[in-house]
Amino acid sequence: MKLYGSYSSPFVRHCRIVLLEVGFESEFIETDASASAERSPAKRVPFFSDEGIQLTDSSSIVRYLREKAGQNFLPNCIELDRYCLINAALDSAINLFFLERSNPELVDGAYITCNRARVDAILSELNATPWPAALDGNDLLWRLACFLDWGLYRKRYSFDQHENLMSFLDAARKHDLFIQTAPPA
Repeated sequence: MKLYGSYSSPFVRHCRIVLLEVGFESEFIETDASASAERSPAKRVPFFSDEGIQLTDSSSIVRYLREKAGQNFLPNCIELDRYCLINAALDSAINLFFLERSNPELVDGAYITCNRARVDAILSELNATPWPAALDGNDLLWRLACFLDWGLYRKRYSFDQHENLMSFLDAARKHDLFIQTAPPA
């Protein structure tokens, strides 16, 4: 079992957490953008291989690992919808991060404005949701924790207006698996 990715990717982090949680032996192979462009048709991380199975999206990787361990991945459509909402915000936030990193003068435009508004609206929606502190085995909560922590790690947003999310993240940051998979300082 091999997982390819970067230590700073929130999508990869979720996969690493699940691998630790289910206890499968695996090899993590740190991969840069050029290697992922060569090895994955999605041209991004994570990607994964196990016994001839090749997966190119964190959600399919997490589902595969859960199923292989005899566990559920997102037991109902409400959790799936929240998970997809988090992915939408994360995709927008990461796109903005890379756009701004490649062109620091890029601060305006319809695409930029739309994606910033999407992230802000989703953060407000998620902040209005009561979140439990117990993360074990819950991929919705792991994805949320990885998303929030990535946002602070990359200095993408603050949680001044989102105290509920910050409380959730503070609890997640005390979890052993979350600590073990934290991106480098």
